Amino acid sequence: MIDFRYHLVSIIAVFLALAIGIVLGSTELQGSTLDVLRAENNSLTNKLNDANASLNSAATVAGASNTFLTNAEPKLLAAMLTGDRIVLVTEPGAPSSIINGIQKAAGYAGAAISGTVALQPKFSDLSGSTRSSLSAINNQLAATDFTALAPATDQQTLNQQEAAQLIATAILERTDGQLGLSVAQAQALLGAYAKSGYLTTSGTPWNRATLAVIVAPQNAPSDGAGDPVNQVLLAVAAQFAEASAGTLVAGSAASSGSASSAIAVLRGSSVSGQVSSVDNADAVLGQISSIWALADQQAGGKPNSYGISGASAVSPPVPTPVPSVTPTVSSTPTTKATGGVKKTVKTK
Repeated sequence: MIDFRYHLVSIIAVFLALAIGIVLGSTELQGSTLDVLRAENNSLTNKLNDANASLNSAATVAGASNTFLTNAEPKLLAAMLTGDRIVLVTEPGAPSSIINGIQKAAGYAGAAISGTVALQPKFSDLSGSTRSSLSAINNQLAATDFTALAPATDQQTLNQQEAAQLIATAILERTDGQLGLSVAQAQALLGAYAKSGYLTTSGTPWNRATLAVIVAPQNAPSDGAGDPVNQVLLAVAAQFAEASAGTLVAGSAASSGSASSAIAVLRGSSVSGQVSSVDNADAVLGQISSIWALADQQAGGKPNSYGISGASAVSPPVPTPVPSVTPTVSSTPTTKATGGVKKTVKTK
């Protein structure tokens, strides 16, 4: 039978083995093992320092570039959209940095923001009760304003598509002064959707604009193309493109790399051929690109995608209103005597 002395001897043996291991590890194995560990630690420390230096350098360059663009923005956008009106349409969760940036850029370009239509979460609800409510409002307004509703492109978002078509008649026109709803009719239409909790307005969006900027949500929906918010955004963008001289969807750089972001879903759909998109509109570069893209569409250019992730180009081509830096040469010659020989030179 195992007694206490057996346990005591076993415990002493274990501690003795540990002691011997510690002694060996701190003497005979110390040199080679510690040298390897020290070398690995030094290598990792050097790599971390290099990475931090590169990061700091990149941040410095990015900061300098952003400062330059901020200072140059007024001249880069000057006279780009003189006298034009832009209406802002915001999705729930649209970043204020994009909204404020587009408003400032529009001012530099000589355009006015007619107003803002803020779509509410209820507008993207695809449940039966919302469908029934929207359908009733759509049919009533279409009959009142004699608007023929377009056939559905997607049965899931039929009611939102019809609502977007009707809202577009109140806030957009393809050419300035185009015949359409009166101010009173447009106000009544927007008021009907606002009363039911589908949108809110600020400014005077019924003073119809020829250009529209839709500001996408900051965060990417988890369901990607199948998410109701993204589905509804496609329906709204398509209807606004039909009713305007140019429509652009603006998103933030933070969500641009996500395959489920509104911009990514838009670019993978057929609607991408109808509207331009900018995925870094929360940065000065993206705000400049947004105005250039609208100007390009208004001039007859095709919609395109711009930005930093999955875009066709960083920005649109430099529009013609930007002043040329090419020096002009006078056609009036002057003469200059050099050693008795007259040479003709041109002055700049």
